Amino acid sequence: MGLMDGKVALVFGVANKNSIAWGITRKLYDEGATIGMSYAGEMLEKRVFPLAQEVNCDFVEQCDVTNDAQLDEVFEKARQRYGKIDTLVHSVAYANREDLGGRFVDISREGFKLALDISAYSLIAMARRAEPLMTDGGSILSLTYFAAEKVMPKYHVMAVAKSALETITRYLANDLGPRNIRVNAISAGPIKTLAAAGVPGFRLMLKYSERTAPLRRLVSQEDVGNAALFLASDLGSAVTGEIMHVDAGYNILGLTATEEELAGALE
Repeated sequence: MGLMDGKVALVFGVANKNSIAWGITRKLYDEGATIGMSYAGEMLEKRVFPLAQEVNCDFVEQCDVTNDAQLDEVFEKARQRYGKIDTLVHSVAYANREDLGGRFVDISREGFKLALDISAYSLIAMARRAEPLMTDGGSILSLTYFAAEKVMPKYHVMAVAKSALETITRYLANDLGPRNIRVNAISAGPIKTLAAAGVPGFRLMLKYSERTAPLRRLVSQEDVGNAALFLASDLGSAVTGEIMHVDAGYNILGLTATEEELAGALE
């Protein structure tokens, strides 16, 4: 018996075997979930379809999350195929590279709109379409990052988008709670993914997090998958509106220098 036996999970945002969404997908599948997948752009097709085969998934749909007609089509196909959805995973984010790095004050208006539309508003758009399919209640999950709470170098417009995503999580949890639909977000520590590679200075962020986080290690896709399993399954049945940090404890720190670094700075 798996924790997700009889459950259908629709996952948006698998890009390759290193993506956080794939770590979540594998964990849900291993616990018995039937998997449906959606990806963005034809360039990812050759990477996503082989992964879908690993989890016996033959529902793989391309979708531009800024396009309402395409979202309608994917969720209608899911309704026709499965009749219901129990878990929706939103692992979708994008920003123009020029709106990351540089100076925050130089973020472009169009870049701001694009990042917020793809990375934050899309959660509302998906939840609205998922609600009537969650006939037995359900769980909606998204992925955020600590930059939504505190300033992180060069994260800029994506930090604003993640902050919006976290607020959306709480409002959706309140809205959908009477339908027994839970909405939560996982704030994962830095992980080597295709998306993260576009953040200036990301390698330094990885090294610093590993050295200063209380657990003195980085987190993995599997770590995030375990947290997602808890939130998607009945183990998390009374948890909604939460931002769960899976970051080896980094978020609890007020000062992120190690004791050795502090001693050196004070000499």
